[in-house]
Amino acid sequence: MSSESENETRARALVDAHNQTVTGAAVPVGILTPLSLPGDPTAGELVVRGAVLGARFVAEHPGDFSMRQIRLFLENDQITADREHMSRSAAGGLAKLVMLDQVSAVVGQWHLRTSPVVADLAEKWGVPTFIENGHNTITEGRKNLFRTYFSIADRAPLMASFAAEQGFKRVAVVAADTVFGQMLADTICEALAEAIPDLELFREDFAQDGVQDLKQELQRATDFGPDLLVNAGVVRTNYMIIEAGAETGLLPKVPMMVCFPFPMRSADYWGFAGQAGTGVVWPATRFSPEWPGLTWTGRWFVDTYYNEFGSYPPDNALNAFTDVVIVGQAAALAGAHDRDALRLALETGSFRTWRGPVRFTHDHHQPPEIVLMHYQEVGDAADKAVVVWPKDQATGDFQHPSVKR
Repeated sequence: MSSESENETRARALVDAHNQTVTGAAVPVGILTPLSLPGDPTAGELVVRGAVLGARFVAEHPGDFSMRQIRLFLENDQITADREHMSRSAAGGLAKLVMLDQVSAVVGQWHLRTSPVVADLAEKWGVPTFIENGHNTITEGRKNLFRTYFSIADRAPLMASFAAEQGFKRVAVVAADTVFGQMLADTICEALAEAIPDLELFREDFAQDGVQDLKQELQRATDFGPDLLVNAGVVRTNYMIIEAGAETGLLPKVPMMVCFPFPMRSADYWGFAGQAGTGVVWPATRFSPEWPGLTWTGRWFVDTYYNEFGSYPPDNALNAFTDVVIVGQAAALAGAHDRDALRLALETGSFRTWRGPVRFTHDHHQPPEIVLMHYQEVGDAADKAVVVWPKDQATGDFQHPSVKR
């Protein structure tokens, strides 16, 4: 068995501390998320933070949840991934949560490589499950799958329209060969071709597993002479692309657009990317501590997260918080927390969230408003990022990284 990572140790301590406070009627909720390599253990730890705060929110507002509380059960979906495929490891974690822990719902799925098997098993076993990643179709046609986050298909047109507005005509896309990387590259290339009639496109795919250096791939991208680099790397290789781009001189000479909001983990981002990460643009929710649309639920989350962890919450934590709070409301609405009652309540109810009411009407997918965020200066924290697109929601201007300030 894999040794426990530091991320997993901290995550388990958070869950254990919360569960020690649970008394009376409690809804059992599973967290199935990556807490060790080859997954993204940082993302998994952030998911756990959000889920724990969601459970705490339910406990601190008993009148809104029919006096119910949330008891959390945590499984590292990468626990056996050192000797079998990531998806098999995730399937084993889900089986434990569903059959042994008897959870009423599951949150926390992150990787596209594990999500399809988890989705299939959640349907087979009839357990309401929230999968908050970029998979284009994960909830379609499924009764027990729910999502409050945006998909790759939601974000690609926004990214492409921004590129067109900036006048970028030569675009280099560098993508991992994972499910996420390939779905992303395929979708964004189609959107770019539609938005930019005279587009000149360079695409370089690479094998994610085992790769140690991407300098050759980035050298070919550099030789192409792009106006824009689209970084479609995933865990580990997203930063390898940045490192190699700096070595070839591509970064920060040209702007870089990344495809999931890992720059929101600002300390990690600048620590790994350094100067080469200047001017990055990424798709994110219309979520910030200053956003006027933040509800009192969202304000509680932002303030509590900051007081506890010393930074503003990224999307991973926000999504898990949202999902747990929705499960708590669904249990209160149903007057029970068996799986069938929860699923029916999720399908028919309206739920208060950080962005207002959410109803799961179309394919159980209710994404938030999407914007493109941008760091203007090296070292900017997440709360300093500005919205640069769509234009009518911009809070600042895009600053090309080649312009010295």
